Amino acid sequence: MSAPLPKITFDGHAKLVFHALPDTHHDGVQTLTAEDILEWARFPENPLSIALACVIAEATKSGAPSLLRGLTENSFQVLIQNFFPGISLRNHWVNVVPPNNADEYEDLVALLMAHRKHPTIALEWLCHAISSASLHDNHLWQDMGLPNRKVLSQLMQDNFPTLAEKNNQDMKWKKFFYRQLCEQAEILVCKSPNCGDCCDYAICFVSEEA
Repeated sequence: MSAPLPKITFDGHAKLVFHALPDTHHDGVQTLTAEDILEWARFPENPLSIALACVIAEATKSGAPSLLRGLTENSFQVLIQNFFPGISLRNHWVNVVPPNNADEYEDLVALLMAHRKHPTIALEWLCHAISSASLHDNHLWQDMGLPNRKVLSQLMQDNFPTLAEKNNQDMKWKKFFYRQLCEQAEILVCKSPNCGDCCDYAICFVSEEA
C-alpha cells in the first residue's frame, strides 16, 4: 500500500501548510522532496532555486535541528519568500543546541563567501546550504540531494569560479574544501608533495558516481 498523501490546508495568508502524518519525524516535520518545494518556486528552472530546494528537502529527511544551518528563522523566511513563496516551512523546529563542529561550519561558510562570484544575499544563502550539507557523511552532491556530481561541479563553477579553478585536478569537493581550510591555517595534511604519488590518492579522487 502506498504511503498516505500529506494533509494540506491553507492558512489565513493563503500559504501552504503541511500537516504531520505518521511517517513524519517525531518532532512533526513533514519529509519533503525537492519536487514538492519546487512546485512553489518563483523560478523553478533556475539552478540556484533547484540547489536550495534539494538541500532543504534533504534536510527534512535528516532529523537535524535546522533545515539550513547558520540562518536565523527570519533570514530563512526571507529566503523562502524570495525563492519559494507560498510554502510554509520553519528552519528550526526544535530548540537548537550549538553543535560541536560550529567552528568547522563557520570556516566553510567563510571559504565559500570569499569566493562568491557576486556579493548577493542569494549566494550567501547558497554558502550556508553547501556548508550545511558538507558536514554530513556521504559525497557532497548526495548530501545536497543533487542528481549527480556534474551538477555540483557546474554549480561551483557558476557561483564560485575562483574556488572551482583551484580544484583543477577534480578532487572530491569535500576533500578539496578541507584541504583549502588546512592550507589557510598552514596545517600540513598531505602525505606526499604531489597527489599522483600519494597513497591516499583513491580517497581523494576516486569516482563519486557510485
